[in-house]
Amino acid sequence: MGVLEGKTALVTGGSRGIGRAVSIRLARDGALVAVHYGHNAVAAKETVEAIRAAGGRAFAIRAELGVPGDAQALWAAYEAHPESTEEVDILVNNAGAAAFAGIEDTDEEAYDKAHALNAKAPFFIIKHGLARLRDGGRIVNVTGTPALALPAILATITAKGAVNALTVSLAAQLAPRGITVNSVGPGIIETDLNAGWLADPAARAHAASRSVFHRVGTAEEVADVVGFLASADSRWVTGQHLDATGGLQLALL
Repeated sequence: MGVLEGKTALVTGGSRGIGRAVSIRLARDGALVAVHYGHNAVAAKETVEAIRAAGGRAFAIRAELGVPGDAQALWAAYEAHPESTEEVDILVNNAGAAAFAGIEDTDEEAYDKAHALNAKAPFFIIKHGLARLRDGGRIVNVTGTPALALPAILATITAKGAVNALTVSLAAQLAPRGITVNSVGPGIIETDLNAGWLADPAARAHAASRSVFHRVGTAEEVADVVGFLASADSRWVTGQHLDATGGLQLALL
């Protein structure tokens, strides 16, 4: 029996990249996984089919995030699906996107867009999900690593930092219910979203050099960290940020 047998998980942005790996990992551990997607229905279907082919349970739900009313739409889509359960045990806020621009090139519209998806959406998804989240549950936020200087995606990393702060305060607030709240910061990860620039040998070599392991990370490696935080093994860990960058800060020393 898997460690998450009888549990239900909702993974935002669960159809591709890190989210897909997280969805597959949680399903492998026994959870029923709601795979959220925003636009790519084909990717969501493939993820669900991969989970089912491996003997797991999953279903896909669609809601565009980063727009007004997105959190309510997400939970409405979840509740409307015939395979959904009344309560959720694990909520993984993974959906996000990077806006590549420094402070000089970031206008208010771009800033607001980055925060709407990367900070506001997780905040309200949690807010509207608290009544559905079972006592003893888990919230895992996939964010960014606070110690890193990333001026090329400044608006995005600012938004991610807001969710790291949210993680700490929510951990204190939800502790009486036995709910843990933690965040995970991936490093440079091999995903389809990074495939374009990582195809350049020079860019890949530079990315690999940022880690003390001298390689690019995999989505599965991040998913394994999320899997730990979703399990009972992490019951004494809350309000923490887990660095999953492959020692990226260490390589900069």
